[in-house]
Amino acid sequence: MAGGKRSNGEGSVYQRKDGLWVGAAYVLTTTGHRKRVTVSATTESEAWKKLRKKIADSDAGIPVAAETWTLESYLKYWLSTVAATKRPRTVEGYGVVVRRHLVPNLGTKKLHRLSAQDVRTFITRLRNDCRCCAEKIDANRPKDARRCCAKGKCCKTVLSDRTIQQIHAVLRNALAHAMREEVVPRNVARLVQVRSPRYDVNRGLDADQAKALLKAAENDRLKALYVLALYLGMRRGELLGLRWKDIDWDKWDEPCAEHADDFCEDCAGQHFPTLQIRQTLQRVGTKLVFVPPKTDRSERVMPLPLLVAWALVDHWDGQDDEAEAAGDRWEESGLIFATVLGGPIDPTYLRSSWYPIRKRAGLENVRFHDIRHSCVTLLLRLGVPPHIVRDIVGHSNIEVTMMIYAAVSLEDKREALKRLTDELG
Repeated sequence: MAGGKRSNGEGSVYQRKDGLWVGAAYVLTTTGHRKRVTVSATTESEAWKKLRKKIADSDAGIPVAAETWTLESYLKYWLSTVAATKRPRTVEGYGVVVRRHLVPNLGTKKLHRLSAQDVRTFITRLRNDCRCCAEKIDANRPKDARRCCAKGKCCKTVLSDRTIQQIHAVLRNALAHAMREEVVPRNVARLVQVRSPRYDVNRGLDADQAKALLKAAENDRLKALYVLALYLGMRRGELLGLRWKDIDWDKWDEPCAEHADDFCEDCAGQHFPTLQIRQTLQRVGTKLVFVPPKTDRSERVMPLPLLVAWALVDHWDGQDDEAEAAGDRWEESGLIFATVLGGPIDPTYLRSSWYPIRKRAGLENVRFHDIRHSCVTLLLRLGVPPHIVRDIVGHSNIEVTMMIYAAVSLEDKREALKRLTDELG
């Protein structure tokens, strides 16, 4: 302020030897202390404008970052400390997003200078740029195997809305923690909206297809696994993490007093055995690990219908035969669904059983997870209340049950409109 004395806290502006104008003032930081910050501009008036903005933000309670992290250095810190407390597969997924997308595109940005515009530009680039070109996927193949982008023919392979949503979520979560630790004043990723993915509904089997699936699995050593998947809507990891001790057979196989100490199926059907889902099996890197169920609601107790209980009894007998055949090589893991030597089944290897079964059933485009969808769809079409379906399959909330799975078929609409016309005449 030439020609007059500056007020306390107003800061100062001076010109360097190279002609650049620099402003300096003490402002509030994210640690709660004040520190000297500088701004620079090509003119004196622009320097004062920038400096007054910093001071005004400080006076309004908007602090500046106390440390000059780059986004890459903060993401590495976040992965090793905060994210490491999450489920193993979640941490693995975070790491992939950080390494493949965030660090290469935004890693050199100063954390406190990252803006909503930077994030929006990054998201737009992800949505529009071919991944094969951006990540040199085709160029990294052997020369005789190159077929698209490396030959000048862009394959236009872009990321799905779901993948972009996941990338944005990882960045948003990391910046949310940075804000809680008072490293940055605000979460700029929250200011950027991403397109919500459109879920492919109606992926489940109808009743005839479900029957064909069970028939195709009749002679498979894992038949009981498909029975549980279809009747209880269990996830793959939940099935492979089941142990015999998770089943309560109490009273189911007790002698029937009415039938002179003989087992009676009618009486057994009155008190089903129960199954408790306590853990799930996942592959994390090169290891198989048992972790808690996906959500709090996923940890649930289920009654076993008589058909399901008998399928498990038959499977138990078959596993006893396998243990006897394996002899000293048998690994007693206590798992219901195990390898022929008793160890855990790698979730990715389940396809060696699933692919032949779906081919025999004429369902070659059906995924294993679609069996779970089938359970939800069939229960809802039978008129089972959604909140009961939610608890059977272990959804985190009822919106998931209704929005993603409860697709309305053309036949459902036709029947509803027919009932309306009948009512109104």
